[in-house]
Amino acid sequence: MALTLYYHPLSSFCWKALIAFYEADVAFTPRVVNLGDPADRAAFQAVWPLAKFPVLRDDARGQTIPESSLIVEYLARTQASGASLLASDPDAAMQTRLLDRLIDNYVHLPFQQIVSERMRPDDKHDPFGAEQNRGKVAEGYDLIAPMIARTWAMGETFTLADCAALPALFYADYAVKLAAWPNLAAYLERLKARPSVARVLAEAEPFFQYFPLKDG
Repeated sequence: MALTLYYHPLSSFCWKALIAFYEADVAFTPRVVNLGDPADRAAFQAVWPLAKFPVLRDDARGQTIPESSLIVEYLARTQASGASLLASDPDAAMQTRLLDRLIDNYVHLPFQQIVSERMRPDDKHDPFGAEQNRGKVAEGYDLIAPMIARTWAMGETFTLADCAALPALFYADYAVKLAAWPNLAAYLERLKARPSVARVLAEAEPFFQYFPLKDG
């Protein structure tokens, strides 16, 4: 199979790419990477030296595509069934990219900093930094909430922005509850009911026990 996706089922950014694959019903070879295994890490670094997933390898085109947003855009550009993930209209496509970046930079990334703080050694915790990042997540919610007032992020079509929103909101809700943002909470429930998303969540379920904030 020409397309190989290097990923891990628990990785939030990998979810963005997986949702796009399942949404567009694009066949691919799944390659789960265990970064804790030296041999597996080395094999992955031969594909992408930074060893950060997800990474898509398209052998037919001789292309290696890192970064979740770029992978989704690549599917939209090269796969007919994925075209709707990014609008053909330049203005609509720019707005979709904007929302994708806002979600990643102002919700997803500060939440990951909260997780990183939880995973530090006992004598290296930074409660103040974690609290600052909780504030940043809340600010991110405030930023994107008015922009999502319809069924999906960009209206009635499921796009790159929705692929980005699910992992960000799903995981960030563990640290900063969405109850104070009812429209985002309702949007998250719609996302979780989407078949492509439900499939990703089901595949991740066996790994949730390793999620550092699972116990609250």
